[in-house]
Amino acid sequence: MNALWPALRAALIAAGLAFPVVALRTDLNMDNQLVLEPRWSWMLAAMALAFFGKLALGALPARKPKAAPAQTAEPPARTKWIARAGLALIALWPFLALFFAGPSGALKWIDNYGVQILIYVMLAWGLNIVVGLAGLLDLGYVAFYAVGAYAYALLSTQYGVSFWICLPLAGILAAFWGVLLGFPVLRLRGDYLAIVTLAFGEIIRIVLTNFSSLTNGDAGIASIPRATFFGLPFTAGPNGFAAFFGLKFSPIHRIVFLYYLILALALLTNFVTLRLRRLPIGRAWEALREDEIACRALGLDTTKVKLTAFALGAMFGGFAGAFFAVRQGFVSPSSFNFMESATILAIVVLGGRGSQIGVALAAVAIIGGSEILREFDFLKTIFGPDFDPTQYRMLLVGLAMVAMMNWRPRGLVETRAPTVSFGQARQIGADMVKEGHG
Repeated sequence: MNALWPALRAALIAAGLAFPVVALRTDLNMDNQLVLEPRWSWMLAAMALAFFGKLALGALPARKPKAAPAQTAEPPARTKWIARAGLALIALWPFLALFFAGPSGALKWIDNYGVQILIYVMLAWGLNIVVGLAGLLDLGYVAFYAVGAYAYALLSTQYGVSFWICLPLAGILAAFWGVLLGFPVLRLRGDYLAIVTLAFGEIIRIVLTNFSSLTNGDAGIASIPRATFFGLPFTAGPNGFAAFFGLKFSPIHRIVFLYYLILALALLTNFVTLRLRRLPIGRAWEALREDEIACRALGLDTTKVKLTAFALGAMFGGFAGAFFAVRQGFVSPSSFNFMESATILAIVVLGGRGSQIGVALAAVAIIGGSEILREFDFLKTIFGPDFDPTQYRMLLVGLAMVAMMNWRPRGLVETRAPTVSFGQARQIGADMVKEGHG
């Protein structure tokens, strides 16, 4: 009986949340008028799922709290094994896709489940510098993504600059805008910082929409030049990549090239982040994340610490934006809305703020899961031909966020271990005293 009331309360909450989302659906009638189509069975299914789920959780035995393990700077052996196995799988992914799906089927698997996921892994690792290491909540990270994409689109179409020159320029421009964002928010923390960064992201999108003389407004910029392989275009002509290496022309050559290009950019982001964590600036980010007032009391220049976090995180967002433009061949303001920022932030939170491996796993789960929903065409036979599983992507992400905040509040991989712990610092000091340096 004690578990019945919480289950009923969960069912009522599910009904309140499901009523505006799944219980009512807008549709056009025969007269082309917008009407509301009720779907009460869906709401009842949500209530039943919440009710019996809460009952099942209440029946589970209570877990005893575990003692917190000692934090160390080195990741555990299991984490290292997961990282190595995942890196091997990622490196061999195009070959595995070609082996199991063939050249025609591998195109989708390499592009949708490889390139798409790695773009968000890189974006999430860039945001992880700001949110996970420095502890600064940024809801407008997509603005730097847009700056990098439009920087390459404009420079390549207007001035004929190649991708390899535009790539560092896009990162530099995005870092510049990151510094510009950092100055107005130096004194802000928490919710106020989140509101300002959200506004910054929306300002960039609105400027791209209204400044149509340069950006072409909502129509976007099309016919963006493709990246080449050291000057060899991926075309069917005699001067193309396939002809140079004596291969039969196939669109998959370009997709595989883009896959390893974004993989290299993502690994560069990871390498730089891990190196910076062990430098004084990385330790300053961690200190800022834990207690900004204590940082100021210790004499750290929090202004420089915040600006470097914003600039470096924005730079990697700019790199990813330039790659997005060269992959799509088209950019428009609609590709850089708030939902993109929310998705990237959800990846960082679900994976574990400060954890590189956890963020990568969360990106695979969220972006890969969204792509898998496109394969559920059989659901149309159950719910009707107008049913689109992908429109419930963010609903599933929200449910995952609620579940994670209840069971693992620090994300999939809980790692907030400082670069140098107090015990290590004390041992270093003792060794210095013994050697006559103290």
